[in-house]
Amino acid sequence: MQYNITQAVFGSRPNVTLPNPEILNIIKEEGMRNIIHEHYELLKVSSIKELFPPNEKALEMAKKHASDFFIQICGGTRHFDANRGRPMMVGRHAPFKITKEARIVWLEAYMPILENLNLSDDLKLSFWNYLDIFSIWMINTKS
Repeated sequence: MQYNITQAVFGSRPNVTLPNPEILNIIKEEGMRNIIHEHYELLKVSSIKELFPPNEKALEMAKKHASDFFIQICGGTRHFDANRGRPMMVGRHAPFKITKEARIVWLEAYMPILENLNLSDDLKLSFWNYLDIFSIWMINTKS
């Protein structure tokens, strides 16, 4: 399957469409936590590893927060809100220097994970399209 990466314009905030909630109905919370775990494991050895916690305890907490967020945006239990308050992801990512190039590395790390999911291509694409546009919002540093 082809995963297209939208050209990002620094400072733009394109409209984001939430993923199809059927994704979470199929993979359940445990499946989403596995996706996020695999993603972080790839990122911690990537060219953007400095954006992620260097120790395992902090990395595990980051995985939990990210999993809670993605479960919530896929229509699941609002763990993120309950544990951390409203997402406000742009502000939460402000301390990290996220460039267009870092965004691409982050997105590309999702590609093999999505390919291995037992989901229809339509559902994979629904999740990908969310990631693609959501990630543009996170860019906060010019290249």
